[in-house]
Amino acid sequence: MKIVILTGLSGSGKSTALRVFEDLGFFCVDGLPVSLVPKLIGLFDEKGGQRYKGLALGMDVRQADLDRDWGATLAQIKVKDVGLQILFFEADTQEIIRRYATTRRPHPLESAAMGLEQAVLAERERMRPLRDAADMVLDTTDFSIHDLRRKLQEKWASIRPAKGTLKVHVMSFGFKYGPPSEADMVFDLRFLPNPYFDKELRERTGKDQPVRDYVLARDPGREFLTRLTEFLRYLLPLYAKEGRYRLTIAFGCTGGRHRSVAVAESVFDTLSKAGYSLSLEHRHIERG
Repeated sequence: MKIVILTGLSGSGKSTALRVFEDLGFFCVDGLPVSLVPKLIGLFDEKGGQRYKGLALGMDVRQADLDRDWGATLAQIKVKDVGLQILFFEADTQEIIRRYATTRRPHPLESAAMGLEQAVLAERERMRPLRDAADMVLDTTDFSIHDLRRKLQEKWASIRPAKGTLKVHVMSFGFKYGPPSEADMVFDLRFLPNPYFDKELRERTGKDQPVRDYVLARDPGREFLTRLTEFLRYLLPLYAKEGRYRLTIAFGCTGGRHRSVAVAESVFDTLSKAGYSLSLEHRHIERG
């Protein structure tokens, strides 16, 4: 069983790191009282060990029992003989101050009697025992969110599935109802032959083989689909390598019933055979 404790200075990236581990398939808990950690590990070992890659726990200065119970809790965990790793996140004091100024959120130790810089320095001293016990200290001063994600993914690459990591949502829609705001890529298919003008195909949809053949069995649809497939096979691994977990690809035609549906169905089939984790949505198929 893999157990990772994520701790460190407020504003240094612990919350971002916890989301990375959640995406990697870990069961994540943030802010659990330190004294309850051994009990959670026992419960997880019984019920969650087969379902999740491991357990990731966020601990920081907000937990009132951190100073008092950290040493005893760590000893109890080590007795259980689990695969424990402690990650400590830190950053330069001025960088942490800059980040808090950007987000406009208060530091956990900040008060009327203690300004932001004093709070950061006090937390650094208070968290020293956890830093000393850490297996890995990450200084995120010069990291962007994406840099931090890549660093963690490289470290835990062995637990990432080789295929299916990037979740691709394939969508069809009609431009006359508006393009989807959540789409990462939008393809306008209104250059393809339109089955709407064929009386035998008008009431059918792009799910039906005659419509798919009308749109894609001959050029320009056939050539477009070939080039699109090559493009996606090249592009998607780059998104995955960059650390993306979700990507929405939207295909639009006039009404969202024929051309866009046919192409979305074909792309879905192709990417499924390539091993990607996929979902499919035809947003306007009933309205087109």
